[in-house]
Amino acid sequence: MNEQQTNNPLHGVTLEQIVNSLVDHYGWDDLGKHIDIRCFNNDPSVKSSLKFLRKTAWARKKVEDLYIATKKGGQKWGQKD
Repeated sequence: MNEQQTNNPLHGVTLEQIVNSLVDHYGWDDLGKHIDIRCFNNDPSVKSSLKFLRKTAWARKKVEDLYIATKKGGQKWGQKD
């Protein structure tokens, strides 16, 4: 189990840290363009985003995937996953 966590890029990172990191990197406007969900596009806030993402697995997966791609340095606008 320890090996699985070592290979998990999300290990030790909270959802709040992920959202804050993406907002710092992309800003709300670009983040909302990349992941088209209401909590990023209409009156966005970290609090409302966390509430939605904790309840919605598919949206959380998209956010986590974008975070991983961004941290690897491979995700730029216009590129496909």
